[in-house]
Amino acid sequence: MIQKIGKLHVLTDTVLQSRFSHVELTEMAIAGGADVIQFRQKQGSTRELIEIATQMKRACADKGVAFVVNDRIDVAIAAKADGVHLGQDDFPIPLARQLLGNESIIGGSAATLEEARKCLADGADYVGFGPVFPTGSKDDAGPVSGVETLKMIAEAIPLPIIAIGGIGLGNTPAIVGAGAHGIAVISAVCCQNDPCQATNALCELLYAVNSGGRHV
Repeated sequence: MIQKIGKLHVLTDTVLQSRFSHVELTEMAIAGGADVIQFRQKQGSTRELIEIATQMKRACADKGVAFVVNDRIDVAIAAKADGVHLGQDDFPIPLARQLLGNESIIGGSAATLEEARKCLADGADYVGFGPVFPTGSKDDAGPVSGVETLKMIAEAIPLPIIAIGGIGLGNTPAIVGAGAHGIAVISAVCCQNDPCQATNALCELLYAVNSGGRHV
């Protein structure tokens, strides 16, 4: 059982880069210190996604790292993932809870305080909030919220807030200072020359500037 929501969520990607597979990125991110791996893949057959997710889950389980599937609850169930991350227009969080049970991690995406409150009311375990900064990783990311809005969300919502969107070494201290529990990254790891080293640098910075954020 995963006891707490991790602080460094790495979303694997094979669209922005093609040097590494999802499984390779998973292994490198884990070696670098990531404590949550999220599988986010919009293309491909369901069978293919299940095969990839199953390999990723195995790699995560070997190291005690949480494995979460974005959007596709069917893939999450088939791969025995630790949980799912659901957007506002994805599978409803209450129904996901019924299917996955109370032991599974369920995260919800929010871009506004209203959406964050909905995640809380629906029973999410954490809120992925953003984009905090400009990002090229997500076509439908929406307007940038900024650090002040993140701070407001962190103060108003009694759940771990995971900031996402344009986050890297330069702005992680501001993210933590605003009250975020942790960060979720794509390009800052997947698109770097050495994803393991990039993850490690983020991990060390995140824990160095974090003064013992909320655990669940």
